[in-house]
Amino acid sequence: MTTRLLIYTRTTDYRHDSIPAAVEAVRALGDFEVDATEDPAALEAPLEAYAAVVFLSTSGEVLTPAGRERLAGYVESGGGFVGVHAAACTEYAWPYYGELLGARFARHPDFQPGRAVVEDRGHPATRHLPAVWDFTDEWYDFRTNPRGAVRVLVRADETSYDGGGMGEDHPLVWCREQGAGRVFYTALGHAEEAYAEPDFVAHLRGGIGWAGGARLWPTAAM
Repeated sequence: MTTRLLIYTRTTDYRHDSIPAAVEAVRALGDFEVDATEDPAALEAPLEAYAAVVFLSTSGEVLTPAGRERLAGYVESGGGFVGVHAAACTEYAWPYYGELLGARFARHPDFQPGRAVVEDRGHPATRHLPAVWDFTDEWYDFRTNPRGAVRVLVRADETSYDGGGMGEDHPLVWCREQGAGRVFYTALGHAEEAYAEPDFVAHLRGGIGWAGGARLWPTAAM
């Protein structure tokens, strides 16, 4: 059976110009088929054929009631879910989604260079990264700190950029389990240039592979 990945990019609020480049970058990650869609009806259909569902810079309310039910059932029964960047700006009216993702977007300062501190290098999304990762992004702040409910992989160093609002403990990338499923989220990925940056592409590959498990890459189970 061919391994498949669903990428969902619907936006009803801010839309990132980087979405087309991001979709193509994910298509190139591995030997699997990618279905990329903006159609909410795609989330109303059975999802079990997919190793993971990726919300790639979605924004606003993007699911129908049937789609919400289908996505929750998919993850609870063992499906993988990945949120990239503005996925945290999505489905504010659905409480389950906030729990699923781990935290919701609050604000961000100007797009600028900064430093990300890799806390956990024992994960496929971070094992290739340096201890301090220089990156340029929007450095999202979140409404709540997810630490304690998630496995934090990377945090932002707010002393390295202007306008941070969470303080010293500022999770930026994390993973968690939901029911029998796996969830991975990275706040990075605002700009098109990120999707041509080897470390970031490997970061995505590791996170998606971990969420999808052995159906995508047998070595991604850690």
